[in-house]
Amino acid sequence: MAPGCFTPANFRYHRFGLIPLFLILAGSPAHAEVAGIDVEERGVVLDGYEFGPAGAYEKLTGRLRFSLDPEEEANRAIVDLELAPRDADGRVSASADFMVLQPVEPERRRGVALLEVSNRGGKASLSYFNNGRRSVSDPSVAGDFGDGLLMREGLTVIWVGWQHDVPDVPGLLRLDAPVATGEDGEPLEGLVRSDWVVDEHVQTLALGHRDHRPYPAADPDDPRNLLTARDEREGPRRRISRDEWYFVDAAGNEAGADATHIHAPEGFEPGHIYELVYVARDPRVAGIGLAAVRDTMAFARHDSQSPFPVRHGVAFGVSQTGRFLRHFLYQGFNVDEQGRRVFDGMLIHSAGAGRGSFNHRFAQPSRDAHRYSAFFYPTDLFPFSSHTQRDAETKQQDGLVENYDSRRELPRIFYTNTGYEYWGRAASLIHMRVDGRRDLPPQRNERLYHFASAQHYVEAWPLEDRFGLNGTPAWTGNPLDFLVNLRALLVRLVGWVAEDQSPPASDYPSIGRGTLVPPGELDLPELPGLRPPRAPHIAYRADYGAGWKDGIITRQPPDLDSAYPVRVPQVDDIGNELGGIRNVAIAVPLATYLPWSLRRGLSNSDEMADFRGTFIPLPVTDAEAARNDDPRPSVESLYPNREVYLDDARAAASALVQRGYLLEQDVERVTADAADRWDWVVKYARRPVAEGSP
Repeated sequence: MAPGCFTPANFRYHRFGLIPLFLILAGSPAHAEVAGIDVEERGVVLDGYEFGPAGAYEKLTGRLRFSLDPEEEANRAIVDLELAPRDADGRVSASADFMVLQPVEPERRRGVALLEVSNRGGKASLSYFNNGRRSVSDPSVAGDFGDGLLMREGLTVIWVGWQHDVPDVPGLLRLDAPVATGEDGEPLEGLVRSDWVVDEHVQTLALGHRDHRPYPAADPDDPRNLLTARDEREGPRRRISRDEWYFVDAAGNEAGADATHIHAPEGFEPGHIYELVYVARDPRVAGIGLAAVRDTMAFARHDSQSPFPVRHGVAFGVSQTGRFLRHFLYQGFNVDEQGRRVFDGMLIHSAGAGRGSFNHRFAQPSRDAHRYSAFFYPTDLFPFSSHTQRDAETKQQDGLVENYDSRRELPRIFYTNTGYEYWGRAASLIHMRVDGRRDLPPQRNERLYHFASAQHYVEAWPLEDRFGLNGTPAWTGNPLDFLVNLRALLVRLVGWVAEDQSPPASDYPSIGRGTLVPPGELDLPELPGLRPPRAPHIAYRADYGAGWKDGIITRQPPDLDSAYPVRVPQVDDIGNELGGIRNVAIAVPLATYLPWSLRRGLSNSDEMADFRGTFIPLPVTDAEAARNDDPRPSVESLYPNREVYLDDARAAASALVQRGYLLEQDVERVTADAADRWDWVVKYARRPVAEGSP
């Protein structure tokens, strides 16, 4: 073994946490996708606290170094890889931050890795599955680990950077990807687009999305740089004269090489959508991020020098990175350079039917495409389903898993979505024909689960953003807890992958059962003041130019052709969604949980807001219902008293356990939440609006 290689004896533990250790795995074998690993810190967590049979856990952090052969079949899909700098062996180098949590004692490890594809450089697994604190970049204290579910399951948890443009925030995971150049070594240029929904008067706008690193304008004076404004999503664009705006740097100075913002002395006016198309230079080879995830998992599974060895791999992606995993599947990355299956399982959460800007020239991975923000980026792309289909309008025939020679190369997949993804991410397209006329059942390696009436994420409780519906109190934000379902489903997925245990049955709305309908057929209760959004998110057949087939956008903005059909879950007489997993809050209701909300107090207020839903408590008494013309049943008409309600809630929780959608250990948590909701709805929700929420 070469000097400096990993051996267990190289590492020392410190009971107070991590200590710096700059060790390098060298001498990688021929054709290795991971060329080396720099383990910078390693140590036990929580003073060696034992998580049940798995015992104490340790944390490793550092950098992974990747080496990619552009001639390898497995790498051919990476756009511009052949234009990146090469080493003496003709390979392309990249590196990424990583973090791993695993049981200290090898014999107590389950041999299953949960690799979370980090959403914009963050780490969500401990909050999603352990009920730990949110937005923790370096889990170190007990609150970060929550109840330790992942640890008690003995899983190895892996995070690795895959995104080159994450914000400059300490602790975020980043991929260092090379710049592509022309064959003659000259810089590459191309069109890049930024857009903004302006709801208050501002003078400066950043080119990057959500504080991400943008591509600067190559030449601020290039006549191809074009700024427009429009009043609606599909409205006509008006060109804004160049004497009304100019490029500036981050400090607000008129820009030269660091043109990362635009400035308008008279300001950008509320109520408009501004869109900038500009010429940028030096594209990063963004698609290496797909290979980084692939090769990290292959390294853990197959390289004898890996300090975190496992036998099985399960990928987890949420929202942006759920779309990343769909893209990963579509472009054939679940087979490594040696022809081996990479992931045995995937939990793809809240991705809807989307993919994303993960592998094209001048890709901006943070850009998505919502109903009323980040418009028309290459996210809603055919094919949407794993079934091979033919789009009669474009004549294109394809499926999400067409790029595999054998079904043995495919992982076992759980697709999970909330109600928001049906309204905001065209989720119905993953399980219906592209013409919207018939259902498509999941494939044998797939299960589909819909968390009925939930919004994109679980809203913090108690709610604060209160408004009124003609006397009926309502809140922006939907607190329906679907994380308890994700916990159970992850345990079931690991069991399916590692022990071949049968998974829970799929549960989602369908055309055949009448629980998936066109938006115009939504049967909302006629509550005064309640109206649905103007329209859900619409996926278009979009033309990004002749270069798009090679991963190069040559038409900005894209030309929009016809729309794909949209279907949404039907609702019951309370307004809660039918079809899918109906949690205790829906099965034993105290409120209407809508997965969408409107842009209240903003321009285009009949349009859907991003991510958030709406919470409308039921009237407590029949008299209150009559007073507010509320057609929904009252609390008193449904439950004689609190005890009966809690008995019903506990029974509903037990039914979820029996179906595999809830862990037995979470029944008390769910029942306690139900009790809290009862007290809040009955005692506090009727306070005058001026008093706000408790």
